Amino acid sequence: QMQLVESGGGLVQAGGSLRLSCAASGRTFRGIAMGWFRQAPGKEREFVAAISWSGGSTYYADSVKGRFTISRDNAKNTVYLQMNSLKPDDTAVYYCAARGDSGGTSDRRIDYKYWGQGTQVTVSS
Repeated sequence: QMQLVESGGGLVQAGGSLRLSCAASGRTFRGIAMGWFRQAPGKEREFVAAISWSGGSTYYADSVKGRFTISRDNAKNTVYLQMNSLKPDDTAVYYCAARGDSGGTSDRRIDYKYWGQGTQVTVSS
């Protein structure tokens, strides 16, 4: 079993930046690809970004490409999401997720076994 805890959310103005962190504990981090998803009220949870175990492969939703960067520090069992040039449409609860198998980066919710509780990001216009 793995536990994931997100932090770093908050209120920012459009054009601003935030860095989200996801700290993992319990099950080993080794070999596990990670992802970020987000969900706005009344909407489906949508894929944001994913990163392979080694960090050598990253994958982004078109809506955030060029603005967001996913990274990880395996020594700290932590995944990050650097969010720049934030837009009001980025407002959502952001969730960290971990795969439960040896698969690589994926944009499918079903491929992720472990989920954090989420952290709120609000971008004002």
